[in-house]
Amino acid sequence: MTLAIIAFTAVVSLLALNNRTVFENLLFYPFQMQLQRDWFRFLTHGFVHGGIMHLVINMYVLWMFGTEVENAFADITGRSSTLPFLALYLGGIVLSSIPGYFKHKDDPGYRAVGASGATSAVVFSFILLHPDTKLMLILLPIPLPAWSFGLLYLGYEWYMSKRGRDGIAHDAHYFGALYGIAFTALLDPKAVGRFLQAVGIA
Repeated sequence: MTLAIIAFTAVVSLLALNNRTVFENLLFYPFQMQLQRDWFRFLTHGFVHGGIMHLVINMYVLWMFGTEVENAFADITGRSSTLPFLALYLGGIVLSSIPGYFKHKDDPGYRAVGASGATSAVVFSFILLHPDTKLMLILLPIPLPAWSFGLLYLGYEWYMSKRGRDGIAHDAHYFGALYGIAFTALLDPKAVGRFLQAVGIA
C-alpha cells in the first residue's frame, strides 16, 4: 500500500504541476472552501505538491516508515493492514488540515498543498510502535531514540505554528503527528505501555 500511495501521489502531483487548473482545483483553500463548500479539498490537497523537491521529501519519508508501519499493523490485527493503513494515511491528510481550515477560513491569501500531515501521522505511528529505534535529524546528524526525535519534532512544529506564516503548514505537521499517535494507540493500546517503558516513565 505504501508504494501504491507513493505512485498515485507522484502521478497526481506531476499532473498538477504541469496543469495549473488541476493544481488550483485540488489545493487546500479554506477561504473558498467556506464559500463554495469544496470539502473534497480536505483530502485532495494531500496528493498535490508545490514542487518536485516537496514531493520527493514527503514520498521519501513515507517510503522510509510506511512499510514498517504496515507490517506492524498486520501483526497487530492478524490480517491485512490495507484498511488500517489507509485510515491512518487518509485520516492524517484530512484531520491534520482541520485546524488550518478554522485558522485561515477568513484569509483569502492562504493556500496549502502536500502530504506532510499524512506522513507525520505515519512517522509518529512508527515512533509509538518502535520508540527505541535510532533516528537522525537532518540538521542534527546524531542518532537519537525515536521517542526523543518525536519530542523534538513536536516541540519545533508547535513553536513554529505559533510564530506565524513562513510558507510551511506547521500546524498540519503537528496535528498529523498527534493523529498518528492517537490512531495507533486505539489500534494497539499495549503500544502506549511499551512506549512509556522505553521512555522510562513506566
